[in-house]
Amino acid sequence: MKKMKTKYALLAVVTALLLGAAAGWRSDSPNETVQAKSHHKPIVIQGPMPIEAEKFAQKLKNVKVEKSGTFVFYKGTLNHYPVIVAKTGKGMENTAAATSIAIEKYHPIAIINQGTSGGHDPELNVFDIVLGKQTVNLGSLRTGEKGEGEGMDPAAWKPMDLMASEGSAGEDPNAEKPRFYAGNKDLLEAANEVKDKYTKGKVVEGTIGSADVWNNEVDRIKWFHSKYGTSVEEMEGASAAQMAQAYNVPFLGIRVLSNNKTNGGKYNPNTAEACQNYVYQVVEKYISEIPNK
Repeated sequence: MKKMKTKYALLAVVTALLLGAAAGWRSDSPNETVQAKSHHKPIVIQGPMPIEAEKFAQKLKNVKVEKSGTFVFYKGTLNHYPVIVAKTGKGMENTAAATSIAIEKYHPIAIINQGTSGGHDPELNVFDIVLGKQTVNLGSLRTGEKGEGEGMDPAAWKPMDLMASEGSAGEDPNAEKPRFYAGNKDLLEAANEVKDKYTKGKVVEGTIGSADVWNNEVDRIKWFHSKYGTSVEEMEGASAAQMAQAYNVPFLGIRVLSNNKTNGGKYNPNTAEACQNYVYQVVEKYISEIPNK
């Protein structure tokens, strides 16, 4: 009989503790509840290739590797805050899928897409970094009307905003414009606050262009720089920005110039690590300011 009473007494204590914990979580202060939740939402850092993701992942503590399809997620902590490095793979489709998986599975407080890029602005040099004040899809285009034997004229192609209409974007005159995805102001602020710590080049705000196209034609590159105002091009950022906007997750693209054909800047793979080191400082700064947001 005494054993049964002891058992029920222990059960009552455990129940009371659980109810107390639940009551504590349901704080009377809405701000406290929101702040507690936001503190536990991870920051996702994306890198397409191993050299663009794994150096950052090595900086995390308590790392656990998870996979979903071909996508790899390194879950760890930075200054005791949860950070996930996502190795997305190259290209717009891979990045859109990896971003959606990360959002659905991990519910991040913010996403930073970072890595290497090719320069469009002749004023920028290898190792310079561009903060994506805006990101745009350079591969969403509508060609001119030409019949058989009339050739091709890429300079006459028009941008096409696939998000402008639920009907045929190719038939909607309102869709004949590029769609720019704005970088999150808080992430931009954090990035600018630590830019003086980056010593391998300058850090500037600009426009990041993305497409499943590798442009080597200098006149084509200059055309995008003129028409879209692009600072650099890469193959992932705009799709990540689009998915982040769809889920209302703060997003910023950060890209280092690994080459620049407009001024003869030769490819340097060491730029990938330099970018990750800078992004690490951005994330540290952002984490330190989360309670103030």
